[in-house]
Amino acid sequence: MDIPEITKIIDAAAGIPKTQLGEKDRLDCLAACHRLQGALETPLEACQRFLFGLLEGTGLRLGIQMKIFEETASSRDPFTVDELAVSISADRQLVGRIVRLLAAMKLYDVLGHDRYVATPLAAGFVGSSPMSLMVQQVGPAMPVVAWLPEYFEEKGYADPSDGFKGPWQYTYQTPDHYFEWLAKRPELQRVFSAVMGHGRMSRDTKWFEFYPVEEKLRAQSPFDTALVDVGGGLGHELISFRNRFPDFEGRLVLEDQAHVVASIRDLPPGIQTIGHNFFEPQPSSLRGAKAYYLRTVLHDWPDSQATTILKNIRELMTKDSVLLIHESAMPVENASPKSAFYDFMMMAYFSALDRTEQQFTELLSGAGFSLVQVWRPKDAAPDSPILFEAVVKN
Repeated sequence: MDIPEITKIIDAAAGIPKTQLGEKDRLDCLAACHRLQGALETPLEACQRFLFGLLEGTGLRLGIQMKIFEETASSRDPFTVDELAVSISADRQLVGRIVRLLAAMKLYDVLGHDRYVATPLAAGFVGSSPMSLMVQQVGPAMPVVAWLPEYFEEKGYADPSDGFKGPWQYTYQTPDHYFEWLAKRPELQRVFSAVMGHGRMSRDTKWFEFYPVEEKLRAQSPFDTALVDVGGGLGHELISFRNRFPDFEGRLVLEDQAHVVASIRDLPPGIQTIGHNFFEPQPSSLRGAKAYYLRTVLHDWPDSQATTILKNIRELMTKDSVLLIHESAMPVENASPKSAFYDFMMMAYFSALDRTEQQFTELLSGAGFSLVQVWRPKDAAPDSPILFEAVVKN
């Protein structure tokens, strides 16, 4: 094996701009790199990588909290640790240790002793960027993840089954569900809503681009309810839908908790809002809609509570109504690290899970629904969201 030649090939591949790769090609290359790393690193190196991942997340949180990224990555001018410590009014030794960690994570290039320059990646954590907000949102879950072994030991290694009595409540010693806990912290609530909004504006193919909207959802009159977005947050999904179908007839209704709906600004004409707790019986004004849509709602809840949500929606539906569930399905085998990590985060936050297609089918059946079809975007990545279409059982 010609190692120098292999190294040259890898270096050449590393020089290809990501923008020149299609998404599938990029993911294939990334998976190959992960396989190569697994083949080359020793068991001890792998163990260290697994254990120290928590420190990387902590480094990101400190870089944001202390405005290290803000100060150094906006202009990408070279800086010294002394200069940075003065500009952010922080202890010089602490600043040096944090930047050293961030440099080991390839967020900074080392120019000399205590002298650095930000890499392009560091700029992604400046201000209210999507990645900065994501770090701030995930931060409170890190202690929960760290305490999972103790939680499971105490609970007899049983999978969490109650969103109000799980790892989050155990760690923070609170009776509040995560969403209740969040509502009491306005700044974190703002960050959470922004992160969810960015997720809904991702590059993933919109559900209405591969689902036959004109055939399935067209209302008989402008006064009929065509689409209800249950747990729709700040309305990003319905806004995209309205932009795609500006002449669509029928009411578009955004439903979420009252405090979420109250925070919404500048919805376009044609989208109505209603504040409601979906664990309570649904308002009769929403009865008989053509479709009830849930985007990444059910993975926030374990089966018992997800079933309650679905049954409350079922009571509104007629024979002409459909239920649309838009979520990523956990692969039955060979789950990507991203899929497995997200599933554990659902466990930490909500005592919930990312379900397989079979688990979705069983959940729907238990709530009184029959699965009609699973709709998939063309050429989608394995963990891309798919659309489950269901109707009320006869």
